Amino acid sequence: MKTPTIPKYKMVHDELLKRLKAGMYSVGTRLPSEDALARSFGVSRLTARRALEPLVDAGYLVSRQGSGYLVNTLSPPETTCLTSFTDMVLRDGQIPGARLIEIREVDNEAPNEVTSLFHEPVALIRRLRTVDGVPTLLVSTWLPCRLVEGMSPEDFPQEGQDQSILRILSERFNLDWGRACETIGPCAAPEDAAEHLGIEKNTPILSQACTAFDSDHNPVFFDQVYRVGPVTFNLVGAQRSSDTI
Repeated sequence: MKTPTIPKYKMVHDELLKRLKAGMYSVGTRLPSEDALARSFGVSRLTARRALEPLVDAGYLVSRQGSGYLVNTLSPPETTCLTSFTDMVLRDGQIPGARLIEIREVDNEAPNEVTSLFHEPVALIRRLRTVDGVPTLLVSTWLPCRLVEGMSPEDFPQEGQDQSILRILSERFNLDWGRACETIGPCAAPEDAAEHLGIEKNTPILSQACTAFDSDHNPVFFDQVYRVGPVTFNLVGAQRSSDTI
């Protein structure tokens, strides 16, 4: 029986995707031109373009006239709250930061909203997200303890593109999710959030709650985000993105 031959464009696509996931290209950087990629892989320019198009459609790359292909994100969004805050800040030419406030291997004080969602012991990760050193988001992430066994502060970088919680959960802990639901609304800043964000208690801010689910509809993680400033949505065709987690 003859083994099916993998199309050349698929081989090039898979290798480029592998390089992106390995961090060989940083967010905001330009990929080699179609001509350069064609020469590198020993294929035609048309084949190179065909390999790049699915990466654009998936959100990894953006194609700009005169600029070629730029790395848009290393964590393409499935929904608004699964868009990488880290990547959004990097694309804007700013510096993201992530100060770890605390991790709890077992959170015995999780709110009812969390305990009723998971029905099992949960761990907590709390981080302060900054933009150019300015506090912007206070993020609390709860998820089943069994999914993050052995986690430690070393798992949560404070600098660089790998500080994205989406990549940490996916790459360090091998978590997978396919969809999420999100609620966004105004609130008065609680005392703890106000202290970390450097604002007065009860200052009007935004509260975001995001629950991510796997392919079997089981919850994978729950985020509670307090943020200073607006949420910006960029609507492009059927895709959408926002500057969240």
